[in-house]
Amino acid sequence: MHYFVTGATGFIGKRLVKKLLTRKGSLVYFLIRKQSLDKVPALLEYWDVSKTRAIPVFGDLREPELGISTDDVKLLSENIDHFFHLAAVYDLAADADDQIAVNVDGTRKTVAFANAIGALHLHHVSSIAAAGLYEGVFREDMFDEAENFDHPYFSTKHKSEKIVRSESKVPFRIYRPGIVIGDSKTGAMDKIDGPYYFFKLIQRIRQLLPPWMPMIGLEGGRLNIVPVDYVVDALDYIAHQPKLDGHCFHLTDPEAMRVGDVLNTFARAAHAPTMSFRINAALMGFIPESVKKGMMSLTPVRRIKNAVLKDLGLPDDMMQFINYPTRFDNRNTATALAGSGISCPRLENYADKIWDYWERHLDPALLIDRTLRGQVADKVVLVTGGSSGIGLAAAHKLAEAGAITIICGRNEDKLAAAKMEINGCGFDVITYCADLADMENSDRFLKLLLTNHGRVDILVNNAGRSIRRGIESSYDRFHDFERMMQLNYFGALRLTMGLLPKMIEQKHGHVINISSIGVLTNAPRFSGYVASKAALDAWTRCAASEFADVGIKFTTISMPLVRTPMIAPTKIYENMPTLAPEQAAELIIEAIVYKPVRIATRLGVLGEVLHALVPRVAQIVMNTSFRMFPDSDAANAREGENKTQHMNADQMVLQKLLHGVHF
Repeated sequence: MHYFVTGATGFIGKRLVKKLLTRKGSLVYFLIRKQSLDKVPALLEYWDVSKTRAIPVFGDLREPELGISTDDVKLLSENIDHFFHLAAVYDLAADADDQIAVNVDGTRKTVAFANAIGALHLHHVSSIAAAGLYEGVFREDMFDEAENFDHPYFSTKHKSEKIVRSESKVPFRIYRPGIVIGDSKTGAMDKIDGPYYFFKLIQRIRQLLPPWMPMIGLEGGRLNIVPVDYVVDALDYIAHQPKLDGHCFHLTDPEAMRVGDVLNTFARAAHAPTMSFRINAALMGFIPESVKKGMMSLTPVRRIKNAVLKDLGLPDDMMQFINYPTRFDNRNTATALAGSGISCPRLENYADKIWDYWERHLDPALLIDRTLRGQVADKVVLVTGGSSGIGLAAAHKLAEAGAITIICGRNEDKLAAAKMEINGCGFDVITYCADLADMENSDRFLKLLLTNHGRVDILVNNAGRSIRRGIESSYDRFHDFERMMQLNYFGALRLTMGLLPKMIEQKHGHVINISSIGVLTNAPRFSGYVASKAALDAWTRCAASEFADVGIKFTTISMPLVRTPMIAPTKIYENMPTLAPEQAAELIIEAIVYKPVRIATRLGVLGEVLHALVPRVAQIVMNTSFRMFPDSDAANAREGENKTQHMNADQMVLQKLLHGVHF
């Protein structure tokens, strides 16, 4: 049996050729462009045959007579038993002109070629898209009844099928597969399409919420999803059955699932929350089209929509198909497959394999360099307060990753020790002595920085000052509030604003501000520190909105309690679990790699939510901690005692419950 196959390098075509070659004495000629010659060895290896049984025929679907040479035309003439036409654009996001050139014009040239070489049978692999957005049940014997071809993919699939029906002199059979996804046994798939577009959304939900959390979602229309192995098996079997010419076959699932059920099936496979409550998406139909178009024409709405779709990897017009209205009868197919043992498996029986393959091989995140080196190599990174603690730990990691690492601090001896420490590990760091609380000193440092390095790609505003003292003990210490505001807010702000013009010029930059969990929980005894960090947080949110469209990112890290020299005067912290500087530095690395708007612990977010929803309860919790933990010796003007303070049972329980919160 001799075969000719177009689209043999495609997802379905490659597997169909492999199936055909298992037939005794089979010989497959396959169309391939000369530019794709390098694909042939891999194809032959996949098919596990020599080039004497799978023979490449060079040509192009867009050329007259498919661009096939005269010698090859003579070789193929009167020599092909089954001509399979699978080459097409199967992509909702593809350009309309490309779809017309391949799906319509390419099919016309293919049919003419099949006629010219006298093939005995023509098998045209169409799609359920040929029905358009038909309202109701579309039967296999229906064609002209198709309707609603607003999308070019639907239109071109319908037109290509019409060409086969009207122009083929060769006996033909037409196959309309459903939405083809990966292999039901291995999950193997070669691209993101169809339901795969929603996988990133499911993954994001899983990252944010536990699997038992009930969700609200959409019901939607029915999606007819079929695995590629079923399509190939059915196509191969039906093509070789006698007396079926002129018929159309729906290679579909006889029990199509609603959109909500499909999403829940994949959510369970991903161990993500499922949609316990679903709203019928058809309710959106009550909104007049003019109102929907008017809303979408508003610039803020359009930009939000585009940003969300881009972030989730969804095509612009994907949401049009949520209410997919067509169901497909497949009685011809069922009759043809009777006794073959071939049937469409239920999605829930193989969804885990589909999800696992996507997450291991197709997830777009796999193509993004998530290493620190990939993000900072040869970039200028400035860490303020880098001579000790969090800043020094971060500088170690940045220098090791190949960044042009710059640290600044007030103490030259500490800076020299930090440089020696990093150099001792085999890496380099550049140090500058600067007091960022002194505006003139800060301006001098900024000018020197730009003169020597030209730019800063990533700024980590880590330098800070914290004083643990209740307000009652601060009536005569207003200067403490000024000192904290001067460094934590004005110092960070002046440096950031000095570096922003260059970031704007180069259209990229990242500012990371080390804030505090105290801003989220409103920690008592830290009113001055929290206020200064809150001021920087507020400014950052405003700046992020202003620079969102020029490539500059801002990240705020709501840092929990870290064991650094800054907390050393508070002896009660010696008995509290705190982050090590190296652990805190990992949060900075996370910010650099993933560039989120905010990084915060779950406890910090919970504190913020409590203050927003039940502020009185939040106040009671924090007041309890305020009364339970005393002021430090320094705050009580007993600096000379400097004794370790031991916690009682109540204090130990509370600090365990509020791990990382400042007391």
